[in-house]
Amino acid sequence: MVPVGVAWLRVRRDIRAIGKGELYNQSGTRFNFRGVDTVVNVFGPVTLKHGVHVMSSKVEATYSTKNTKSGGTMRECSVVVTWTVMGPMGDSFTLQTMGEALDTADKATTKAQSVALRTLLLGFGLTPTHDTEPDLDRIERGIEAPARSAESYRDEILDPKTSAARIQQIGYEVSNLRMLNAQVANENGDMETLDSLGPRIYKERVGGGA
Repeated sequence: MVPVGVAWLRVRRDIRAIGKGELYNQSGTRFNFRGVDTVVNVFGPVTLKHGVHVMSSKVEATYSTKNTKSGGTMRECSVVVTWTVMGPMGDSFTLQTMGEALDTADKATTKAQSVALRTLLLGFGLTPTHDTEPDLDRIERGIEAPARSAESYRDEILDPKTSAARIQQIGYEVSNLRMLNAQVANENGDMETLDSLGPRIYKERVGGGA
């Protein structure tokens, strides 16, 4: 019987990594990602082991309609989910995450909440994509690729050739690099954070059929 903070640290200790083992391949866009089913399958048994409960306590949803290239319509759902994380002693804390999804039928809300759950578990769990041996890291330190700059991400986001799916992936990358609040000059020369620029351009690309 330990406080919820300690219990969650034990969950993190047991979940060493979740690899990007799933492939997104649509309209010429390919990238690997960690799907919500994979993430839940990993976190579920470990949270049970340490007596941690993760529950959604409030969902705020907004909706809009987007047009597709073929002339059809898709329903877009954006959600803000408030989560309650409870430990084995009954103490708890709350967190909030966001999720967005498009669907041609009636699953946009469910998909958006799944994105919010994946964001919660991966973000709050600080879950890396793979383990790195300390000795290996020390040997390769001199040849590590330099981290990308906020301006390079800005340029890729604003490039008309960058797909909406790639912009969404950039959002995950800058989040992992703790660069969401980095300010860059946008297409109008105004200063804007990557956290604001990416979603704005993403919505323009999706709305414009990109």
